[in-house]
Amino acid sequence: MKFNRILLSATLIVVALVVQVSVLARLQLPGAVPDLVLLTVVGLALVYGHVSGALIGFTAGLLADLAPPADHAAGRYALVLCVVGYLVGLARPENGRLTSASGPMAVVVAAAVGSTLLYAGVGALVGDTAARHVGLGSLLFTAAVYDLLLAPFTVPLIMALARRAENDPLADAGGGGGTDVASGWLSSGTGLRIGTQRGGLRVKAARNRASRAGRIKGVKRL
Repeated sequence: MKFNRILLSATLIVVALVVQVSVLARLQLPGAVPDLVLLTVVGLALVYGHVSGALIGFTAGLLADLAPPADHAAGRYALVLCVVGYLVGLARPENGRLTSASGPMAVVVAAAVGSTLLYAGVGALVGDTAARHVGLGSLLFTAAVYDLLLAPFTVPLIMALARRAENDPLADAGGGGGTDVASGWLSSGTGLRIGTQRGGLRVKAARNRASRAGRIKGVKRL
């Protein structure tokens, strides 16, 4: 992995873990907890691919296993996020472009449900039956809903930062005639249209400069 990729991934994982432990875990929401670490792994894997996604997922999961107040065996969540990062990376398009937000949204739901099932399955193998007492169906539903609500505000930003760190031409959305995954999510999934607004502001600024230059030349001729 490149140094920029390692540095950005480590920073995002640490920030996500701190927010996860200090804020999201204390909201006392019914059912599952919004998993910002999982969404970070998903966003990075959609940009970097399956190999880097697996490595990032394993590292993020291991840190989550060791961070207090962890109440399970170390390595359990590392295995879960390693598998999730690998599978999400396989869903990355060949050209890195998507035309709508439906693809990433489906990936987020599948990652939330799959990670919950895998975590509960690994727990059952080691004798942890907490999921049975809470209710597996409730955990699956709330995990998917919470992560899906949080994803539009996190995954596009993570993907945009990852592309910037890679000096990826797709980071400049709209430059190649296609739609970047992150900008496509924003434009069709949240209505923010950040990439389009940025390009429109640049064009508007250029037109304003041209008009001012034309007025100045006209005054000089007079």
